[in-house]
Amino acid sequence: MRVLISGASGLLGSALTRALQAASHKPVALVRRAPGADEVQWDPNEPLDPAKLAGFDAIVHLAGKNIAGRWTEQFKREVLESRVRGTLTLATAAAESYRQGGQPRIFLSASGAGYYGNRGDEVLTEDSPLGQGFLAEVCKQWEAATAAASQAGVRVVNLRTGVVLARDGGALKPMLLPFKLGLGGRVGSGQQYWSWISLDDEIGAMMFLLQNDSLRGPVNAVGPTPVRNAEFVRALGKVLHRPTIFPLPEWVVKTLLGEMGGELLLTSARVLPAKLNAAGYRFMRPDLSEALRAMLRE
Repeated sequence: MRVLISGASGLLGSALTRALQAASHKPVALVRRAPGADEVQWDPNEPLDPAKLAGFDAIVHLAGKNIAGRWTEQFKREVLESRVRGTLTLATAAAESYRQGGQPRIFLSASGAGYYGNRGDEVLTEDSPLGQGFLAEVCKQWEAATAAASQAGVRVVNLRTGVVLARDGGALKPMLLPFKLGLGGRVGSGQQYWSWISLDDEIGAMMFLLQNDSLRGPVNAVGPTPVRNAEFVRALGKVLHRPTIFPLPEWVVKTLLGEMGGELLLTSARVLPAKLNAAGYRFMRPDLSEALRAMLRE
């Protein structure tokens, strides 16, 4: 299988590239700069020549502006536009390429569990309605931008990813130092659900989705056991052999991190991987403590 990957140099893109190579597939990076060997050039803000997609079985679209930062109106606009414009560019080109030659057959596009917003203890599956908030609106428009490809007959999967556990990137990386210093603790009330997934299973799910023709539309890329923040914190402290007695009050989160802190750290989303479970995906790291230990061994 030949797979074209946007965001190939990022945390998920580089891990997916390694997994595809290990399985004897052919990953190719989609890049903005002048392309090297086995790379394809694009500009997310300009139309992409459909001929550049000929010969690819699948596109995996992971590129987009990092959401970490001060959420000014300009910053939020850049986050939204980086996802919607790039996705629309690729989906439009994929649709035309598929009409002309039947490839690519698969368009796997990143999205987020932020789609569901702040939902308390409600159990959420792919059938649950859209939530409220900035991230929910981003995910709504992000997923809608894939419509051209699905309407043309391409199998489109919108991957709603939760908190990815990885030592060298993702949401957990900035937490490790304070926890290692014994300064970690629950965030806010600690009762909010965090839907997490190990990096191994995030990549495993992508590989599974690329090869499982029965799955399309939104798919929750989260582990089978979402936990409350307080439980997450205790598990991380135990794995690191450090106390977790320094809570981070809600007012501090909102003062220091503003709207971003509220949406990323304080909202509760109890998301389940209903479609992956039904399709028979077997999680490599279903237990949080084992997932954390495996991450720290990387």
